[in-house]
Amino acid sequence: MIDKAKVQALVEQWLDGKDYFLTDLTVTPDDCITVEIDHADGVWIDDCVQLSRFIEEHLSRDEEDYELEVGSAGLGQPFKVLRQWQNHVGKQVEILSADGRKLKGELREADAEHIVIAVRQKVQVEGKKRPVMQDVDITLPMSEVKSGRYLLDFK
Repeated sequence: MIDKAKVQALVEQWLDGKDYFLTDLTVTPDDCITVEIDHADGVWIDDCVQLSRFIEEHLSRDEEDYELEVGSAGLGQPFKVLRQWQNHVGKQVEILSADGRKLKGELREADAEHIVIAVRQKVQVEGKKRPVMQDVDITLPMSEVKSGRYLLDFK
């Protein structure tokens, strides 16, 4: 079986000095290797090909046969690492909280401890008879965030 730590070391070696970052790496018992990378401006297929070739140059198919797939994290996929959250600050996201709430709005902040999302809500304003729609900042500890993803809007 191929050692996941060895593959991760190869990926990190290739990533060194680049703006790409690793979002996921799996190695199954039958040696199927899946590598997902991301970049603030998106992932180019040429870079996936280069990373795939780099890994193949350093693993011997004579020692162990394996299947290798290198790709991007995907636009509509849930965020897997903090850097993905940070790259989407200022953009529309959808968050599922641990208590089952679905929040849609602009991601204002993201760090290892918490996120802040601006959600449009009706708010009772002093001096007004009816509630008005306003952005309300909601802070959630990362421990209470089940998942989050970039919200694609085709309007």
